[in-house]
Order: sequence, then C-alpha cells, then structure tokens
Amino acid sequence: MEVTVVYALPEHQFIQKVKVADTALVADALTASGVLEAYPEIDWAQMAIGVWGRVRSLTTPLHSGDRVEIYRPRQVDPKAQRRARLKSS
Repeated sequence: MEVTVVYALPEHQFIQKVKVADTALVADALTASGVLEAYPEIDWAQMAIGVWGRVRSLTTPLHSGDRVEIYRPRQVDPKAQRRARLKSS
C-alpha cells in the first residue's frame, strides 16, 4: 500500500509517498520515507506523530492512503499570543 509522510518546517516541507507492507505501522512508514535521515534533529520526546490530524503512536497500523504527520512543538502558546495582541492594540 502507499502512504504519505509529511514534516513541515517554516522554510520548507518534507512530503514523501512510500510503499509499505499491508501490515505496516506508523514507525515503518517513517523509516521507509527517509525523514529520520533527512532530519536527524527530530526529537521524538518533543514531537508528536499523527495520522490525518489525530495524534497516534508509532505502533498504530496504517491503511492505504494514510497521511503520517510529524508535529513540531509549539513555540508560543496560542492563547498567550492572542492576549498579547489584544493588550498591544
């Protein structure tokens, strides 16, 4: 089956379609995509992994057409950012 692995940075995106076994897990797709070699700075303790916008574990089974996403940690709390904008206006 074919799945897509994505990782977005402010300056560019990593998007790679990969063929994996029908019994593949999220971890298998990440390995097959080469994202781990392309971005060695990825810290699994700080980043979450998801499938179609929902956080999942590395042992989650995949389905054909799934989109595996690597989420970066937030730099700023969105609520704090809104409060700061309101104070400054």
